[in-house]
Amino acid sequence: MTDVTVPRAEDFDEIFALLSLAFHGEPDPELRAVERGVFEPERALLVRDGGTAVAHAAAFTRELQVPGASVPAAHVTMVSVAPTHRRRGLLTTLMSRQLREIRDAGREPVAVLWASEGRIYPRFGYGLAAQRYTLQCDTAGLRLPEPASAAGRLRLDRPAAHRAELARLYDRVRADRPGWSSRDERWWAYLLADLKSLREGATERRVLLHECAAGVDGYALYRTKEGWGRGGPRAEVRVDEVVAATPEAYRSLWALLLSIDLTRRLSFGTAAVDEPLLWLVDEPRGLGAQLSDALWVRVVDAPAALAARRYATEVDLAVEVTDELLPENAGRWRLVGGPAGAECVASSAPAQLACDVRALGELYLGGAGLGALAAAGRVRELVPGTVAAAAAAFGWHRAPAPMEVF
Repeated sequence: MTDVTVPRAEDFDEIFALLSLAFHGEPDPELRAVERGVFEPERALLVRDGGTAVAHAAAFTRELQVPGASVPAAHVTMVSVAPTHRRRGLLTTLMSRQLREIRDAGREPVAVLWASEGRIYPRFGYGLAAQRYTLQCDTAGLRLPEPASAAGRLRLDRPAAHRAELARLYDRVRADRPGWSSRDERWWAYLLADLKSLREGATERRVLLHECAAGVDGYALYRTKEGWGRGGPRAEVRVDEVVAATPEAYRSLWALLLSIDLTRRLSFGTAAVDEPLLWLVDEPRGLGAQLSDALWVRVVDAPAALAARRYATEVDLAVEVTDELLPENAGRWRLVGGPAGAECVASSAPAQLACDVRALGELYLGGAGLGALAAAGRVRELVPGTVAAAAAAFGWHRAPAPMEVF
């Protein structure tokens, strides 16, 4: 029963049924068709019991933006175990084999995922690399500053009519935002699919475009949901994503989203921890921001991963790493790098810091502070002063941000 196999494309219906069972959703045919469009059977692992699918894990082939670079990253997804087969080690079997296959393939130095529960994945070496705010606010009392000048205009349309423009702008802005994932044509088709079964009674998705003389420099994807109360209209604006290349476009988009007629509430599930809106509204408490985990990163090839990203300041550091699942990561590595590039090689020099591979994942996108991890005992300082000297290098001028759940 514990034999792990690579499924075929025609096994997707059964896998989708397992996922629907595990995540308590209806096996909607339209959703199944959309999900099938991004499924990569050759990157999936399946366990059967008596011919029935009981456990599954997969990965998407995409790139992840990291500080100063975009790197291939296994986007781990569709992880599930049937309720009848819990506590049998199936998840451990799948996660261990998946990591081994990613490492042996040698193409992706890191893996990344969203966790249904935060306690699950640290035991496999995943570290919390990016957090998010969820915003739930009453909009009636919130105000934004008036623009210095009326540069640009706003217009509404259906997203599918502007897919090429959205893709160009997304790629332009992604280059400066760790945590955003690459989107090819398949992914844009998937992300812009607007199934009625997922709307929860809200309208179809709309795109709000901000245009300047050079073209589209900002967009927001959102929908609204009708609502009425004893005092009058109580409709809600549900924001999916806001992408802006300039502060003017960003402010204009949010000014409209917060003031749509007959709406009194707004929700946004993937606000960055440095979301500019927090510094624009006249009462930040009114946004109702609640902190939550977002992206979990697993370093699969330590020297390749550390060399792939850039560093805010010059760093020359010897670090001792432990990794129970991938012993190739264990050992002493010397990292030399800065804003222009980096290299990381095995070293016999005395280590200055020591940590496990989970801590590397937490540091990787520049979100977790080296000082905070040291204070928590997650990173050990072997040479006094090392943390203070190296902390700035691992940060970045923009916090890592989630954009979509995959």
